Amino acid sequence: MNQNFKDLQVKIDYTFKDENKLVKALTHRSYINEHRDENLQSNETYEFLGDSILEFWISDKLFRQFPQFNEGDLTNLRSLIVCTQNLSLIASNINLGNFIMLSKGEERHGGRTNQSILADTFEAILGSIYLDDGIVPAFKFLDKTLTESISKLSSKQIYKDPKSLFQEIAQSKRGITPKYQTVSESGPDHQKNFEVAVYVGEELVATGCGNSKQKAEEDASIKATKIFTNLV
Repeated sequence: MNQNFKDLQVKIDYTFKDENKLVKALTHRSYINEHRDENLQSNETYEFLGDSILEFWISDKLFRQFPQFNEGDLTNLRSLIVCTQNLSLIASNINLGNFIMLSKGEERHGGRTNQSILADTFEAILGSIYLDDGIVPAFKFLDKTLTESISKLSSKQIYKDPKSLFQEIAQSKRGITPKYQTVSESGPDHQKNFEVAVYVGEELVATGCGNSKQKAEEDASIKATKIFTNLV
């Protein structure tokens, strides 16, 4: 196997029995478009599986760790932890972007630091670990990578997901609730890509992309929050 992939296994503290599963987890669909003769598959089905495992793990973790929290706080804290922005930060901490197999075009356009690609690949890695050796090492991987994030985010007094945070900022600055509108939808059913725009009144503030409307709206709200708070 590529030495770089072996380095990644050291970083995530897991050695694959079937290294082909790791290869698939790291294969972005753009790479396949440039290497059709290699008979590869993208990581999107692994991402789908990893997303479900993550949702269960974090729900169970928060329920047990914070019995004093009400349903609303648990839901919002969960959203903060599993949102694209946070997962991409976790992925960056293990330098996951260096290992993703991307097309040359995607790489030129900053694919290795793209929040959506990083978060999706993190979930695909989770799915691949589960398929390789079951739920125990998958949960161990999440314990290793997300425990610090849970501690940090749960220390906040108020838990807001990206859309709720931007809504609060927009209402404070403009007195208007943001609205989201789907700009485009492309790809087959199993490889959908959505582009969503967020408006404050008639003003287009930002657009976001993702493989679901929810993720695209989240991406747009993160960008809009940065714009409204002069971070970009």
